[in-house]
Amino acid sequence: MTNQSIFDNQQKKILVKQEKTIQIFITGGTFDKSYDYIEGALYFKETHLPEMLKRSRCQLDIQIETLMMMDSLEMGVKETDQIIVACQNSPCQKIVITHGTDKMVATAKALAKANLKNKTILLTGAMIPYAFGGSSDGFFNLGCALSYVQTLTQDVYITMQGQSFLWNEVQKNSLLGRFEKI
Repeated sequence: MTNQSIFDNQQKKILVKQEKTIQIFITGGTFDKSYDYIEGALYFKETHLPEMLKRSRCQLDIQIETLMMMDSLEMGVKETDQIIVACQNSPCQKIVITHGTDKMVATAKALAKANLKNKTILLTGAMIPYAFGGSSDGFFNLGCALSYVQTLTQDVYITMQGQSFLWNEVQKNSLLGRFEKI
């Protein structure tokens, strides 16, 4: 076997790994908020993602990177650009972004407008913090996102409450506390 064929085989293995690996970018949102029982306030300490994946006995090849830990209402252009650049620079073709629900649709639109090629990107979040235990929708939404990112075609989507929506076909209905197709 020549050096070139060894190099080609190594490149093929890297490409196959990139096709199977799921990148998770963490941005904060209600998903990762914790509750201060003394102050009675929500705050960010650290992401719950590694614990959630461990508890669910997830067998997927996943890379996790925390981009920021903030409420999406506080996100501006700088933070949205940071998310876009992270997606552009990721060698992975499948990307899940945990995100606050208030600006999730706006970030999905910005990602779609960035015209990221060869990527399936899903944004998901929670209406109730994971730290609240069994009442949180975060576990379910994360599981849906990990499933959808493996099966949907390349584009930008939002998944919440068991449904996936194309970036330009969804809105958050704050009165009913759900995402809806438009």
